[in-house]
Amino acid sequence: MSVAALARRVFGQQISNFVDLTVSAVSQVPRRYKWKLVKLPEIGTGKAFRRIVHFKDEYTVEPLKVTNLGGRDPATGRVVVKGIGGGIKHKFHWIKWIRDGPKDLNVPPKEEKVLDIFQDGCRTSYVALVGTGRELKYILATENMKRGDIIRTHQGIPRNTVRPSEGDAYPLGALPIGTIVNCVEKYPGLGGFLIHSAGTAGTLVRRDGDRVVIQMPSKKLFSLHEMCMATVGRLSNVEHGSTPIGSIQKNRELGNRPRSGLWQRKTGRFGRKIKPPPRVQRVGDEKCKFHEVLVFNSYHNA
Repeated sequence: MSVAALARRVFGQQISNFVDLTVSAVSQVPRRYKWKLVKLPEIGTGKAFRRIVHFKDEYTVEPLKVTNLGGRDPATGRVVVKGIGGGIKHKFHWIKWIRDGPKDLNVPPKEEKVLDIFQDGCRTSYVALVGTGRELKYILATENMKRGDIIRTHQGIPRNTVRPSEGDAYPLGALPIGTIVNCVEKYPGLGGFLIHSAGTAGTLVRRDGDRVVIQMPSKKLFSLHEMCMATVGRLSNVEHGSTPIGSIQKNRELGNRPRSGLWQRKTGRFGRKIKPPPRVQRVGDEKCKFHEVLVFNSYHNA
């Protein structure tokens, strides 16, 4: 046997014995001292960590039960959002976002009566209970809506624009330019998707073929299909944005944990950036096709 072979046999046996000792030592370490990778959920993807609403199989006007999360991930129980915690537990009122009505222009609009308007603890604007026949549902109340009002809904687009009242729901193509709207659909048949906060409203700016351009409360412009439904008027509880919270205890009752106080909003003494207005965002178009990739002859492509 050569010297090299003898060295490989001796050192190889020593290395194997060292590895076995290391594995046995690691296996004896308690589990609580082992490092474990926990993948936290991403923030800003549309998932809220404030509450879980226990919805039923069918729509109902019965207040739904709620489980408060306090900023924790329901799967792992770890804190994901540090600014959420505590607060008063409220029942959840299920809003029916789809305003359905007749599509035939020869059929009169669907009429519903406002039965009650109240404040919901799970949202900022007021909620209205409306009914027609044996059907009851919740919608977001507008600014001047009151008990006993009759609201109308129609899904047809006439030749001339309609003269709607506050609380009525019509397609964007049936409303005149300059109308103030809320609960606007992003796609036809999706249900009220845009403009839900208290005191907010959008404005019909112009038409572009079979599309209507709407200015959002953030001054952004959206180009939506003319068949998208929208509710006429400004949302209720207008004073919500200008009313101060008033006390620390009131902020805790709203479900907000205290902050460090180190962050301060910039004032105008440092100037501001002059940015161009954002371009119109078209919603509902086909997906953009990828551009054709040109491959040139080169020895790198061989």
